Amino acid sequence: MARPLRILHLYPDLLNLYADRGNILVLRRRCEWRGIPVEVQPVPRGERPDLAHAHLVLLGGGSDREQMLVAETLRGMREDLRAAVEAGLPLLAVCGGYQLLGHFYELADGRRVEGLGLLDLETTAGRTRLIGNIAIESPAFGTIVGFENHAGRTRHRHEPLGRVLAGHGNNGEDGWEGVRYRNVIGTYIHGPLLPKNPALADHLIRTALEYAGEPADLAPLPDDLEQAAQQAVLERRLPAARTR
Repeated sequence: MARPLRILHLYPDLLNLYADRGNILVLRRRCEWRGIPVEVQPVPRGERPDLAHAHLVLLGGGSDREQMLVAETLRGMREDLRAAVEAGLPLLAVCGGYQLLGHFYELADGRRVEGLGLLDLETTAGRTRLIGNIAIESPAFGTIVGFENHAGRTRHRHEPLGRVLAGHGNNGEDGWEGVRYRNVIGTYIHGPLLPKNPALADHLIRTALEYAGEPADLAPLPDDLEQAAQQAVLERRLPAARTR
């Protein structure tokens, strides 16, 4: 391709509580191994991202205070964000970033923080944290594994990312995890998310290439280590499970 694939990493100085730099590293390496030029642009606190030249956006998670700072910045450009999402810009939002996509998220003290309103989604505060290894089955991506640690109870009116096999998911009640809307994926799964889930990583790369107007046929990679890591989580949480 004539120009590099451009990945925006939003506010890594504030939102990196759940190893989101690992997700960036996976995306970069899987592109480089295929000879796809890639450029990662960190967006520091207080700055507005340049969405016009982005092909993929990563929004991670942080503490309540840090998420509130990010929400304040991004609310000032919510219409630009909404237009980009509706136009198909790929966006991966993890944990706190996932919560920011909705109308609001609730803090432990009952205060509600206004979200970006990009999705029809709300997050209320639970009395306990939902913690542990998680495995889900996604119609689009097969088995997805990782770790979850959140007090929020999220409910939305979109397609879920997958059905919970082991763990808690969005709210510990309805059996679903994450969200999909156009090219947006939101999830509570971290640890980080992408090293153990190469099919999902490649989906993000593929949709980013398509959004950039570039050929999106990806050469296969030897994912033995990634599959072994996924299998280790499955055997810990679901002893009879086998990856596909």
